[in-house]
Amino acid sequence: MEHIDEEIARVLMEMGIDKSNLDWTTRVILILAILLVSYIVTKLFRHALIPAVRKLTAKTKAKWDDYLFNDDMLHSFSRMIPPIIFYLLLPFAFDGYPYVLTILLKACLIYLVVTTLMLVNAFLKSLYEISNEHETLRYRPLKGIYQMVSILAFCVGLILIISILIDQNAATILAGLGASAAVLMLIFKDSILGLVAGVQLSANDMLRPGDWVTMAKYGADGFVKEVSLTTVKVQNFDKTITTIPPYALVSDSFQNWRGMWETGGRRIKRSLNIDMTTIRFCTGDEMEAFAEKGWIGMSEEGAEPAVNLEVFRRYALEYLHAHPRIHQDMMIMVRQMQPTPEGLPLEFYCFTQTTEWLAYEGIQNEVFNHFIAVLPRFGLRVYQHPSGNDLVGLMEVRSSNSVSYKELRS
Repeated sequence: MEHIDEEIARVLMEMGIDKSNLDWTTRVILILAILLVSYIVTKLFRHALIPAVRKLTAKTKAKWDDYLFNDDMLHSFSRMIPPIIFYLLLPFAFDGYPYVLTILLKACLIYLVVTTLMLVNAFLKSLYEISNEHETLRYRPLKGIYQMVSILAFCVGLILIISILIDQNAATILAGLGASAAVLMLIFKDSILGLVAGVQLSANDMLRPGDWVTMAKYGADGFVKEVSLTTVKVQNFDKTITTIPPYALVSDSFQNWRGMWETGGRRIKRSLNIDMTTIRFCTGDEMEAFAEKGWIGMSEEGAEPAVNLEVFRRYALEYLHAHPRIHQDMMIMVRQMQPTPEGLPLEFYCFTQTTEWLAYEGIQNEVFNHFIAVLPRFGLRVYQHPSGNDLVGLMEVRSSNSVSYKELRS
């Protein structure tokens, strides 16, 4: 820096300007010249150098330089030119006024710190855009990490500004803040926890933007829209937005449906409650008909005795295995569950060949509509609690029987 000052002083001396002997007219002219030089250099940088850099990066095959030397980065760098020029040239305009010069130089340094922070933010933004283009990093929750780095840069900048104002070493101020670490940790508790949680979520690949997650504790059931330092935004299927602290996703349990999307099959797990009073052995005619279709075995004496519910279970398995929209490479099962007062649950377990919601519901409806409609062919009936119409019909039958009995008595 001193070498630069000496060179500038030599140039001014050659122009007939001695900084130790200036009148106010010359000082004002010199100040205007400093402002003019700053303006010209900044304009040349923005309108000459920036377009040249953009053309150079456009010719390369790499994509990272397009983001790293984008307009925001280069314009942020151009903002650093005026404070540097002011800091170098102002001593020649205010050589005889040390107090004013000290204030102006401090203002220049603060200006430089602020523009540097703006450059750091632009750099982090470019890194985030680069990571979004990268195939591996695109689905990593890196936004929170970038935000934490930005906060740390802001804190460092604030310490530097304070050190400039009070003429103290930044390391001394930082050491003094160590005593206030507990207070700072309390203030930035959510940010610190969010940073740690973001690292864990990213390292363990627990959550990505676009994942379908379910977290009943927070009323979240939808797709992850954004993972930031302090919040995870989930857009529910009713189009509402639920915000969850990142550390809650690490400390509590949540359900991530990404595995379902990756396997390409969506599970159907639903039961029909069979009325147990309709479960019986098949009649002779039924056994012959079922044996022809291969649903029961044959012996030398003819069809083997079978229970109608077991025949229906075999039929349901055959139907699911033959269905063109049921995933045949994943588990297909029909099983009996524990009997209940509402009947005997018969559970159907399989996977569709699509994970798209509307198509999945259509396949599920098609399968169960068919099973409900075909049950009477096996002599079975779905259990159902008596409704109001059932009770009305029962009262009408009892009333009719009572009238007939009175007629017989008379």
